[in-house]
Amino acid sequence: MSNMYDWADYYDLTQRGLNGDVEYYMDQAKQAGGKVLELGCGTGRITLPLAQAGIPVTGLDLSQTMLDRAKAKAEELGVADSVRLLQGDMRSFDLGETYSLIMIPFRSFLHLLHIQEQMKALACIRKHLAPGGKFSMNVFVPKIQHFNEENEKMSLRGTHRMENGDEVAMWDYTRYDHFQQLAEVTRIYERSNAAGVMTERVTGRFTLRYIFPTELHHLLRLNGFKVTQRYGSFAKTAFDASSSELILVAEAL
Repeated sequence: MSNMYDWADYYDLTQRGLNGDVEYYMDQAKQAGGKVLELGCGTGRITLPLAQAGIPVTGLDLSQTMLDRAKAKAEELGVADSVRLLQGDMRSFDLGETYSLIMIPFRSFLHLLHIQEQMKALACIRKHLAPGGKFSMNVFVPKIQHFNEENEKMSLRGTHRMENGDEVAMWDYTRYDHFQQLAEVTRIYERSNAAGVMTERVTGRFTLRYIFPTELHHLLRLNGFKVTQRYGSFAKTAFDASSSELILVAEAL
């Protein structure tokens, strides 16, 4: 079974982000008025639009496959010379410079599976923040109802049409470990041609550690941050009991 991030083309096809997230992080970057660092940049879905807007941006990701795809896209967009794409670990990076904005979009912080890993990442982030710099991130809000509905069941996450007319269906089988706050996901991509014949089926696996809103606030405070803004959507609506996403902006204490 492969790592899900080995399939960069399928990832790009099926992972289009959350409604308004590119615009939100673009706005944060423009307000920051300086260099931007994106952790978990993947194939550049957010990094590259920032580069196109003339914002000095560095993207860091653990997966070389994803970065290779990002570099190819940067070449196609003509921004290869104005964006830095680096292979690295958000728990232990040292880039020798500071940034006005450091961001972790699309819930990538949840790939840190232990509290010690989360703390190491936050220490690195704090070290790389310029004076007055901001740290922005988003995570999904765990819902008990969803746990019950999805646990140990196969769920169709969507179907997507490729340029050649083939269709890709994405399935997830999720198993929860609530003691460790882990969601173990087996992801399956099924590709079918115009005749409806399956031509490829690939399986990958990844694990997330879900985090509750109050827990995240405490974690940030304990690691030298104060939360300055909190939203329930990328339209900057108030965070409340109905919110499915938590979007935070924090600064170093």
